[in-house]
Amino acid sequence: MVADNIKYKRVLLKLSGEALAGENEKGINPLEIKKVAEEIKEVHDLGVQIAIVVGGGNMWRGVTGAKIGMERAQADYIGMLGTVMNALALQDSLEAIGAPTRVQTAIEMRQIAEPYIRRKAMRHLEKGRIVIFAAGTGSPYFSTDTTAALRASEINADVILMAKNGVDGIYSADPKKDASAVKFDKLTHMDIINKGLSVMDTTASSLSMDNDIPLVVFNMNQHGNIKEVVEGKNIGTTVEGK
Repeated sequence: MVADNIKYKRVLLKLSGEALAGENEKGINPLEIKKVAEEIKEVHDLGVQIAIVVGGGNMWRGVTGAKIGMERAQADYIGMLGTVMNALALQDSLEAIGAPTRVQTAIEMRQIAEPYIRRKAMRHLEKGRIVIFAAGTGSPYFSTDTTAALRASEINADVILMAKNGVDGIYSADPKKDASAVKFDKLTHMDIINKGLSVMDTTASSLSMDNDIPLVVFNMNQHGNIKEVVEGKNIGTTVEGK
């Protein structure tokens, strides 16, 4: 049963790999993952259906591999495997605190996870299970931001929640490097594309816009923020409309 004060009843949470790594931004930090899992469970306990797309930047970035001479598709596949490791670690933390979870991968590896099947994913959500989507889209050249927009469209999510590490919304420039950067409270998807704001790649923005899925960008490090977002409170930056 969903609580009365919930604005978004089915959400797609996009977690960066760095969010699972903590301050080091590399590898898997079990204590950091436990914190993230507790935040997610708090929202799940409200009756919200939660799907998650995890990045793999704490393990490997395909673009970086390509820059040092690797074949781009091969480098991207390595990154996809990194997202699977993150997904399994997050699943373990969620289930340790009593949150039923399923991992689905876009690249089949049946010994450790289900293959991605849209209708099965939706059934899991309806049964109150958290679904973690791993291995990106299963194809090279597409980011996990694009995966988030794609999966959100496929499962009919009410919103994409983009959790950022230490950044509380979308700014005109990188606030860590530019003290004059201005924070936006509301934007349209077209604003993101036209202004060249580094929130998500153009493919992801276009897909979100075409399917009319709002995006909320917020600070993951502030306790209770996911809960406040699903309750419709003015947290971070909201992107919606064309």
